[in-house]
Amino acid sequence: MTDGTRTTNGGTPMTTSPRSRTLQEVIARQAALRPDQPAVVCSGRTRTYRELDRESERTARVLRASGVGPGSRVGYLGKEAVEYWELAFACARTGAVLVPVNWRLTAQEVDHILRDSTTEMLLVDEEHLPVAAEVRKGLSTLRTVLCLDADAADAESLAARKNALSAGAALEAPGSGADDDTNSPVVQIYTSGTSGLPKGVVLAHRSFFNVAEAMEDHGLDWLDWRPGDRSLIGLPGFHIGGLSYGMQAFNAGATVVSLPAFISSDAVRVVEEERVTTAIVAPAMLELMLAEPAAARGALASLRKVVYGGSPIGEELLSRAIAVLDCDFLQIYGSSETGNFAVCLPSADHVPGSPLLRAAGRPYPGIEVRVEDPEGNELPTGAVGEICVRTPARMLGYWRLPEATERTVVDGWVHMGDAGYLDEDGYVHVRDRVNDMIIVAGENVYPAEIEDALARHPAVAGAAVVGLPHERWGESVHARVVLAAGQQAGARDLLLFLRGRLADFKMPTSYDFAEALPRNPSGKVLRRAVRDELAAAKG
Repeated sequence: MTDGTRTTNGGTPMTTSPRSRTLQEVIARQAALRPDQPAVVCSGRTRTYRELDRESERTARVLRASGVGPGSRVGYLGKEAVEYWELAFACARTGAVLVPVNWRLTAQEVDHILRDSTTEMLLVDEEHLPVAAEVRKGLSTLRTVLCLDADAADAESLAARKNALSAGAALEAPGSGADDDTNSPVVQIYTSGTSGLPKGVVLAHRSFFNVAEAMEDHGLDWLDWRPGDRSLIGLPGFHIGGLSYGMQAFNAGATVVSLPAFISSDAVRVVEEERVTTAIVAPAMLELMLAEPAAARGALASLRKVVYGGSPIGEELLSRAIAVLDCDFLQIYGSSETGNFAVCLPSADHVPGSPLLRAAGRPYPGIEVRVEDPEGNELPTGAVGEICVRTPARMLGYWRLPEATERTVVDGWVHMGDAGYLDEDGYVHVRDRVNDMIIVAGENVYPAEIEDALARHPAVAGAAVVGLPHERWGESVHARVVLAAGQQAGARDLLLFLRGRLADFKMPTSYDFAEALPRNPSGKVLRRAVRDELAAAKG
């Protein structure tokens, strides 16, 4: 072929040369190769690759005119919009660092992120202008706030700034062609704060390319891209999963289909209307989509692959998904600190009834996984310890937290904070978060195992299991349970159900029932919030 592509054994064209090394190279290359193809579709608005390239350049001029330069932090506070992706590429053009802010956070939490990151400029949608106005009062570093909505009252708009600047010459990417471009910081994602204050994870350009390049070099099609792919990004852009998958879609020349916020009915409608071929979602999102009446009548028929992450897929959910969808499934595992996906459970392993469904998968090529004990010693196959990952995509470090960085990255190994083990075939099995482990009379108890057992009860919609102080045993097991609509079950019913399914020391000794479980934006249950609430109630 003459366009720098090759065809895999599955008939899938994949780019081999030239390879993009930075985000600004991605958008420039795709604008040249496929200028009229839709790059982003969101809320009825479309940007072709030519338009995305042009508008990101215009936004870059606004950044420069506002005093933003290499290393400056530029924040984005708002729901998904085409302007989010324009800003991401504009930051790459100017050498600035994009700081995506979770729009679900309170003003106090947003203040922490903007203050900690020393954000100089903030783009915000109209809905979140009141939060931006509140936090701006106390932030001397935040010099400029621009609204995405041109008609917003009492706020200068990004569009007005763009129009005020003359067309001028095209901006040259700072340091273009330098050997270290790929190691320059481009994104600063804040952790979800499941333990302590959120930390800024600084990622370089290389984080968005290493995995795809390694798969290509090894002839793997785990994350295959095909001409004309249209990919729904169900995970938010402030999450590493949504941002990384979106950038991989751009790198492959696919169309990114975004939702302002995930609503299952909207997601199903958009899949049907936009003829979406691939999607990345959390298992809980997939379950909600399958429950939509439109799914049963074939609204999701265009999907050929569903990528999911955040937690393993339950066998019952997978069986339902297979019955409704004629497509492949793929699980990814990683973290903000690994900079990209690190482990994959490929489509071939998604067989109902297979024990591999409880695994996170195998490491991508060029990525190593091992399991360590608390002293840092490598554990043998089958032994449970902390999962550690060595990957070329890993973070540059936590922003201004060298000691925290040294605790997380030791000799190049990222400590994931997850307890798990490796089986004899090299599959990674995640048991739970290390800090969530409960020790009952010297026995290690992993909440996820108990939650999974409880979820098999027909009356249970979800559960969060935590450890509570116990004078005799050290800790006891407590379960917070959410019942399915119209269902009834008490502590005794659940106790009888769990007998024979769990060892005695794993059995919950106390329960409480709630209407919902606290979750972070990624859908993960916040067990810490449950523990804190129970402790406060006890006084």
